Amino acid sequence: MDWLDRVAKLRQWTNNGARAPHKPLLLLYALANYQRDADGELRYSAVEGELRQLLTEYGPPHPTTPAYPFHHLASDGVWEVRTDQGLGSPGSRVGVLRSSGATGRLAPGLRTALATDSSLLTRLTRVLLDTHFPPSLHTDLCEAVGLDLELAEAGHVSGAGARARRQRDRRMRELILTAYEFQCAFCGYDGALGTSAVGLEAAHVRWWSHNGPDEVDNGLCLCSLHHKLFDKGVLGLGDDHRILVSQRFVGRSEASRQYVLALTGRPVMGPQPGNAPVARRHREWHARQVFHGTPRTPAGRPAHAT
Repeated sequence: MDWLDRVAKLRQWTNNGARAPHKPLLLLYALANYQRDADGELRYSAVEGELRQLLTEYGPPHPTTPAYPFHHLASDGVWEVRTDQGLGSPGSRVGVLRSSGATGRLAPGLRTALATDSSLLTRLTRVLLDTHFPPSLHTDLCEAVGLDLELAEAGHVSGAGARARRQRDRRMRELILTAYEFQCAFCGYDGALGTSAVGLEAAHVRWWSHNGPDEVDNGLCLCSLHHKLFDKGVLGLGDDHRILVSQRFVGRSEASRQYVLALTGRPVMGPQPGNAPVARRHREWHARQVFHGTPRTPAGRPAHAT
């Protein structure tokens, strides 16, 4: 059985480009648990809080529950659920998962494969990260679920798992940085080490992992800080190409005020003439699927002007 291919093709709810990373997040969490304790089980009532926090931080903006993937991941053949009555999930309702003593862990066949192939955990991790999340979040995600970072970052995917993945356009970074004249579109940072830009990255507005094209109208040149905040949903783009800052973001230091809160309502810098700005369809996808909460109102502007 090709576990890479099976994991790459997890069945997920889809609707007009909506993100549904519930199963991938649970599977990453389960792989981390396997790494710590190959025979360990995850009792729903004990891990519900941590899984909910993962969904809050790395899932879509709208409220959701970890009960959904805990029950439904079993249908993909990589997960099993047991209750006090034996094998099988009691359903996807939170109350019944708690009261039945539901526990979950990786399917027996997958556990056997992981025990036999020492590189499989690393490769499965890479498939999940590359398929469902932007690179700026990979390290944070591994830390959040407790996966060994060296294993997660050293993976090399081959075989069917590799064939299931789109290939990134290596020219994307050069195209985006050139279009934005090698400066962060949000803050203007333009650092270089000799002749090489440093701390500047090509950010996809609609994530590459969610069919975002490697095109200038789907990209922004951002410094490392603002790229991370953009992918975490702290920052966004309005229809007038002005920067949105989430009301959920809290920062009390001068640095937070200067580098984040002060961006509220500021126009994006670039791209230079002859290059397409971020397309409306990509801005709207990011607003629906990534940006968290309601945008802040710029100082001196009425609330309805955001």
